[in-house]
Amino acid sequence: MSAPVPLGLGLAAVGRPAYITTARDADLGAPAERSIDAMRARAHELLDEAWGLGIRYIDTARSYGYAEQFLGAWLAAHPERRGALTIGSKWGYAYVGGWRMDADVHERKEHSAAMLDRQWPETLDALGSPPDLYLVHSVTPDSPVLADSAVMSRLRALRESGVRVGLSTSGPHQGEVLRAALSLDDSPFRAVQSTWNLREATVSDALAEAHAVGWTVVLKEVLANGELATAAPGSDLERAASGIPADAFAIGVARAQPFADVVLVGATTREHLRAGVAASPILPTALDALAADPVDYWRARSARPWR
Repeated sequence: MSAPVPLGLGLAAVGRPAYITTARDADLGAPAERSIDAMRARAHELLDEAWGLGIRYIDTARSYGYAEQFLGAWLAAHPERRGALTIGSKWGYAYVGGWRMDADVHERKEHSAAMLDRQWPETLDALGSPPDLYLVHSVTPDSPVLADSAVMSRLRALRESGVRVGLSTSGPHQGEVLRAALSLDDSPFRAVQSTWNLREATVSDALAEAHAVGWTVVLKEVLANGELATAAPGSDLERAASGIPADAFAIGVARAQPFADVVLVGATTREHLRAGVAASPILPTALDALAADPVDYWRARSARPWR
């Protein structure tokens, strides 16, 4: 078996008090304990742990609450580490939750040139330097971004400045979106971040096509927002894992995918990171029983509560 695909640390779950992953009270404490200072300390603890474990890819976004600011403060405290890191960030969503657990809306999507013009300087200010990868956040078939000449022009300029421009995908039509981006004339894109896990792997063929032409491929949500972190006794997941802890199995399968360059772990504890690093690549042969209908998968994901 080849060496496992490198891990990245995703900051989506620790940049804001509420998110859609499971077991947040057990991992982070009660909501009242999730102050900005407490979450900053948590993020820095995880970044230190990731660095010590050899993780060199960090993923963030404008919509991840204060995640960019938390990362920027950590980088400022450790400037010697920046050159060894690859940092990816995303634009196109804004965090509007106001650091409230009960916000009616936590993030707002807008794939416009005006949003890009606003968020790029915000990212630079928060991080203290340009990200290495800069992605359009969560492109779906209804997004106008791939046909927006103003946005494409700005992204080409970023590409020429040395930033690796890309997109992230979500929803049941990830492969369709990715292939549309691959087919663009003078495409600014050379990176993609897609949801890929044992429940939802329908984007695999499109990711292989992107990887084959030199795109950086990042897999996200490999634990399906916590759904694959544990296996119920007698479940299809327990049978497929065959004695391996469910989280290690799910991460290991992701790390064995030949088209993947980075596998993100959205850790909230140091133990999560250590488990990810310890997960060996696995290529089991019978995973069909674990796959969900993609429409059903994404409908259920959209219904997840923010907690």
